[in-house]
Amino acid sequence: MVAIGKVERWNKSTTLWATAISGFAHVASTILIGIIVGWAGYKLASSYHYISSIAAPAILVLFGLVYIGRNFFWHGHHHHFDEQPAPNTPFATVVLSLSIGMFFSPCVELESYYFTAGTFGWPGILVVSIVYLVVTVVAMVAYVALAMEGINRFNWQFLEKNEKAIIGAVLILVGLTTYFLNF
Repeated sequence: MVAIGKVERWNKSTTLWATAISGFAHVASTILIGIIVGWAGYKLASSYHYISSIAAPAILVLFGLVYIGRNFFWHGHHHHFDEQPAPNTPFATVVLSLSIGMFFSPCVELESYYFTAGTFGWPGILVVSIVYLVVTVVAMVAYVALAMEGINRFNWQFLEKNEKAIIGAVLILVGLTTYFLNF
C-alpha cells in the first residue's frame, strides 16, 4: 500500500483510507465464509456434545499443525501487492481493484476459529467477527502508517518467513485451551 500510495502520489490520509477500504473487503469475505463455517459448528454442536469439547479443539490443533508444516515444508507465495498501477489512476479504480483482490483472498486459517466459535452459538460467531474486523483493519492501517513513517527499514523477514508457523502455533494454543476449558 505504501508503494502504491507513492506511485499514485497519494498523501498519507488517502493511502490510509485505501488501506482501510481494501482491508474491510478482505475481512468481509472471511466473515461471510466464517458465518457459514460457524453455523455448521453450531448445528453440529447442538446435536453432538463431543463436537464442542473434542472435535472443535482437535480441528484447531490439526489446522495448526498443517500451517506449521506449510511454513517449514512448503514455501508458497505471500500476499503482497507487487504490481503497481500506472501513476494517476483514479483513486476509485485503484481501491476497487485492491478491494476485489482482497475480497477473493480471505483468511482461510481463521475459519477454524469460526467453527469453534459456532459451538458457542451466534454470540460466539458475532464476537469472532467483530474482533477480527476491528483488529485486522486497525492493524493494517497502523502497519501502513508506520511503514510510511519509516518503520520499513527494520528487518521483518522473520515474521514474514514464519507467518504460517506463528498462525499454526496460535491455532494449536487455542485448540488446547478450548479442549481443557471444556474438559
